[in-house]
Amino acid sequence: MPRARASDGTELHWEARGSGPDVLLVPYWSLHPSVFAPITEELGRDHRVVRYDERGTGGSERTGPYDPDTAAADLEAVADAAGLERAVAICLVDASHRAVRVAARRPELIEHVVCLGGGPITRDTFAGTDALIGSASVVDAFMQMMRTDYRGALRTILEAANPQMSVDELRERVRLQADHVPQEPAVERVTGWAEDEDAVEPGRALGERLSILTGEAVGGGWFPGPDEMEPLFAELYPEARIERVADGVVSAPELTAGYIRALAPARR
Repeated sequence: MPRARASDGTELHWEARGSGPDVLLVPYWSLHPSVFAPITEELGRDHRVVRYDERGTGGSERTGPYDPDTAAADLEAVADAAGLERAVAICLVDASHRAVRVAARRPELIEHVVCLGGGPITRDTFAGTDALIGSASVVDAFMQMMRTDYRGALRTILEAANPQMSVDELRERVRLQADHVPQEPAVERVTGWAEDEDAVEPGRALGERLSILTGEAVGGGWFPGPDEMEPLFAELYPEARIERVADGVVSAPELTAGYIRALAPARR
């Protein structure tokens, strides 16, 4: 299996599918790789789709640290190892923080960053909205649950984001997620994301190279719906491309893939 080596020697698992212009799937802390299967299958028909496991998760070496700067350096190491050329990076929430850092300093590796349902932003931005993440007491309670009952916390957030799942499906998804992302890196990554204010500047520096696709409320009410989300991002990133995907950024992979193909057309 392909391996990349981080600057501190940590080995990182990555894999690729298909051929054509490069697309990089950047992992999100509570997203099992299987969630990206539909978009991988769709884009893999005419693009080279690369995914990787962050340190401490999946097939990568299970060692810290798990802060945003280390995560960005690891992403850069994977991009170099995979030989990315002006790739489109696809990411959700905390993944966008590391993607914009690398895209800003290494455009030859990552030319565009496409954020699904959110972008490089801190939780303070949502204060005053009706979203759960805008409530300090709700977030503090969830973080305490992450530390004391990790599987229970996963069940809470996955159930809210996937109301269509049966009890058995939810139980299996929690098991898969807990196995793929253990408690320690999950807690540290969520904490690091909530406190990270250093992704905004590289995000702004990308200008039109940053795209934010919005759809239905992300995370089952944890984040604002598009009518609240879009003005927040328009103010923070005035040059970014902000577009709404009618059927959902994750649940409609063919629509998201269509946007990616417009940025990086398949070779004929």
